[in-house]
Amino acid sequence: MAITGVLLFGFLVGHMAGNLLAFRGQEAMNAYAQFLKTSPALLWPARVGLLALFLLHVATAIRLTRQNKAARPERYAHEQTVQASFASLTMIYSGLIVAAFLVFHLLHFTFGAIQRDHYLLHDAQGRHDVYTMLVLGFRHPVVSLSYAVAVLLLGLHLSHGLQSLFQSLGIRHPRLTSCISIGAPVIAALLTVGFLSVPLSVLLGFIQLPR
Repeated sequence: MAITGVLLFGFLVGHMAGNLLAFRGQEAMNAYAQFLKTSPALLWPARVGLLALFLLHVATAIRLTRQNKAARPERYAHEQTVQASFASLTMIYSGLIVAAFLVFHLLHFTFGAIQRDHYLLHDAQGRHDVYTMLVLGFRHPVVSLSYAVAVLLLGLHLSHGLQSLFQSLGIRHPRLTSCISIGAPVIAALLTVGFLSVPLSVLLGFIQLPR
């Protein structure tokens, strides 16, 4: 669970960096997308690997949740959670909601099954116009709202996941406890802000269609 989480977190950082190219305009984003598209030896192994990591992460989460419930089939008479945070108590739910959104996200931006006319756009150089597709997509309030909800839940998921992975991997030291407890939510918040900045900037008009 921890190992797949670390690798998926690394992907999220890279994905956010790619998204932020929207602030540099159509040329930068489309050039980046074209590079990925013309590098199948890099793109497809990464896609297959990410899919395997994601499925393993979800399957492990469900298995651990079932094991925890099986360990105590009867509910506590008086349930008082003292140390567990809201993020830790909702990990399985936030993870499954994010997973459901990921399917929608892939159908929208990767496979073009949603808003197909946007997906078929090309720029002046004949490249897939990812920049315009992104702007048109996030101009739709429902798309931006669903994206925002999923990203906020992802941030909540990461705030606990980044803390617990150190303990899961056996590398948590008492001297590092305070740094981990503060650093993990901060990193999760920065990632959340990074992802949210693009749809918010589109809605506010800071990121606009190319002229």
